[in-house]
Amino acid sequence: MTRPAAKPICSRQGEYAILCDLGMPTASTADLTVQQKVWGMSACLSAREDVLEVVPGMNNLLVIFRNIQHDFDACQAFIHDAWETAGASASPGRQIIVPVVYGGQDGEDLGLVARHAGLTTRDYIDLHAQGTYVVYALGSQPGFAYLGGLDPRLAVPRRDVPRPRVQAGSVIVGGSQAAILSRTTPCGWHIIGKTTLNCFDHTQDRPALFTPGDTVRFEIQEVLP
Repeated sequence: MTRPAAKPICSRQGEYAILCDLGMPTASTADLTVQQKVWGMSACLSAREDVLEVVPGMNNLLVIFRNIQHDFDACQAFIHDAWETAGASASPGRQIIVPVVYGGQDGEDLGLVARHAGLTTRDYIDLHAQGTYVVYALGSQPGFAYLGGLDPRLAVPRRDVPRPRVQAGSVIVGGSQAAILSRTTPCGWHIIGKTTLNCFDHTQDRPALFTPGDTVRFEIQEVLP
C-alpha cells in the first residue's frame, strides 16, 4: 500500500492560498485511511479564524486565507501541526443509490473494459454493482465525485485520447476509480453506462448531490447489448 509523505508538501498558490500535497504518486492512488486524515485536517484548519475556506482534494487540500499571507514558513508550520494532530474523520455521510443502464450506446466501452479485465460483460457489471464506493472528494467539474472502492479487478488505464464530448450522467471508470459525469464535458475515462440521476443542479439549495464521506451503490436498472 502506498503511503503519504511524512508531512504535507506545501506550495504557494498566489498570495491567499497554500496547496498541501501528501506526496502520493498520482491522484488516483486511492486510500480511504489517508483520505479520512485529509478530512480531519480540513476540519481542523477550517476552525481557524484566519482561514476562509479549505478545499479537500484527492491526496491534497487547498487552504484559502482571508488575508494576504506574508509569512509562508509560519503557515507551513501550523499546517504541518494540523497534519500531526488532526484525527481521521470517518463521517458516515449518506448512502446514495445510483440506478444505471449498463452497455448500449451510452456504455460503449463496456466490452473493452471487460476484455481488459478478462471478464464477461455481465461479470464486469455485477462486480461494479456489488461494490460500495466512498466519495473521496469533489472536483474537476461542479458536483463531480471521485469515488474510491472500485474492485481492483475492474481497474483500467484511462484512454490515450480523451473524447471531446461525453454526456452528463455517464458512469465511468478510469485507473482505480469510478465516477459519474456531472456535466457534459471532454473525458478520458471509459464509459460503461448511464444514469438519469442529476449530480449537480444549480437551482437547488444544495447543488451537488454528493458530499465527501457519502457512500454510493450502483444499481443495475437495465443491461443493453
